[in-house]
Formats: sequence, C-alpha cells, structure tokens
Amino acid sequence: MTEDFVNTQAVQTLLDRASGLEAEGGDKRLKAITRDLVEAAMKVIVRYDVTESEFWGAIKYFQDGGAELGLIVPGVGLEHFMDLFMDAKDAQAGKSGGTPRTIEGPLYVAGAPLVEGDVNLTDDADDTGTLYMSGEIKGPDGEPVHNAILHVWHANSQGWYSHFDPTREQTPFNNRRRIKVGSDGRYTFHSKMPNGYSVPPDGATDVLMKAIGRHGNRPAHVHFFVEAPGYRTLTTQINFGDDPFAADDFAFATREGLLPVPNRQGDTATIAFDFELQKADAASEESFSSRTRAAA
Repeated sequence: MTEDFVNTQAVQTLLDRASGLEAEGGDKRLKAITRDLVEAAMKVIVRYDVTESEFWGAIKYFQDGGAELGLIVPGVGLEHFMDLFMDAKDAQAGKSGGTPRTIEGPLYVAGAPLVEGDVNLTDDADDTGTLYMSGEIKGPDGEPVHNAILHVWHANSQGWYSHFDPTREQTPFNNRRRIKVGSDGRYTFHSKMPNGYSVPPDGATDVLMKAIGRHGNRPAHVHFFVEAPGYRTLTTQINFGDDPFAADDFAFATREGLLPVPNRQGDTATIAFDFELQKADAASEESFSSRTRAAA
C-alpha cells in the first residue's frame, strides 16, 4: 500500500473532523497544525507498514518515558532544529552577529541566588578540579552591556544537576547562580569542574539511542541565559573543546564559536569567553521563551 491511502476521502474526512476543522470555535492555526501533524504520522505508518503492535509499543514508549521527554527532544535533533530554524529566520530578516544560540536542555531551575562580584557557584564538596571562567558581555558595537543578568548552571563531577540529582545529596542551587554584571560588562565565576555524562542508563532516552545505533553522551559543558534591557535574550552553552564528545554530542548542542578549549594547569582549568548580544527590536525579544521550567 502507498501513502496515497492517506489521500482517500475516508482518511481526509477523518483528519478534518479529528483536527476540529468542522467544529465551530477553537484556534484556527492550532487546528491546521494538528491536522498536518496527524497526517504526517499517518503517512509514516503507511510508508513503513507499521503494525498494530508496533504502533501501541510506540505509544507505550512515550507513556513510560514521559519524564524524559526533555532529553528525548534534543536527542532526536528537534531542539537543535529549532535553533537552526530561528537562525534562518534571523538571516532572512537581516539579523546577524552575536554569540550563537544553542539548546537550553531540560534542567534549568528558576530562582537561583542573585549575586555579584567574583562568584562561587559551588556549595558542595566535589572530588574534582576547579573551573575559572571570566569574560565580558558586549553589544554589537563592542560596548559593555549594562545591567545584564548572567544565569549559569552546570552539573557536578558525576553528571548530576541539583534539584534533579537522584542521590539527593546536592544542596539546592548547587552550581546555579544568577550573576548581576557590573557597568563594565565583565563577569567572573569559579566552580567545581563539571564533567561530561550520559543519559540515565536504561532510561527511555538510552533505550531509543541504542535502538537506532547511537550513544547518549554529552561533553562537559556550562549553560547560560543572558538578559539585559534593550538587548535580545540569549540562550546558549559552552562545551569544552577538548572533551572526547565535543564533536559528537548526542544533544547536538556543540556549535562553532561555543567550543573553547580550557587552559588546564594541574587540577584547575581556565576559560575566557565573551558574550555578544544583539539589540532588541521589540520588547518581546527581551524575554525568554514560555517553555515550562522547574522552579524552587
């Protein structure tokens, strides 16, 4: 059977009714998106002759793995695709320059302490070296950005993030801070060194990665939000350029311009990294997406 089956009158009528096209009220754009998504799924089912057992097995996979959807989405490339899509729209609108955006990931927690000066991110003891990171937050003309807030978060040496650590051993907001940047635009912080890690063994993401012949490893990395009045917010992260998985990140977060190689001296590492923000054309560009995020 070919995908033409989806174009039959019975299936097309089903799609119209299922997406609410025949119903009064509702959001017209959402109806159209729903129809196209369901139709695309139907075509995949026909194209690969998906059996009933395979279909319900896939449904069970998402039911059982719901807690890991935040990992599955970057793992299959969808979160990176959104970055590429937004980059393309920026280029089409003539917007260029600035530090590259890259995926947020699912492990941000709102409400981290707001601090100033030479900041220590780490509250807990950790059997690893120390990371020192500093740089400047600049605008498109090289001007220091005033009143910027730099959100920083990363894992501990075991690959666990505070608030998501199954060992429950981390202090709340360990390796998480919001840094209030001075008028010179400069920031500096230090913390216990994050290491690369893999997705939870035998979890839903790991099962999928193994089934398609991929791994679930990430290089050592540090996440950032940058916000400042008059500038577009930036969601990004740096990945350690000397990490074995820097060129093969399962989440596709590594991008040119975001791979600094740490200067390693004994058990310490130093990274110098500047952020360049774009000017905001509208107030909406000064806000972060409405993605659902954890809060504490």
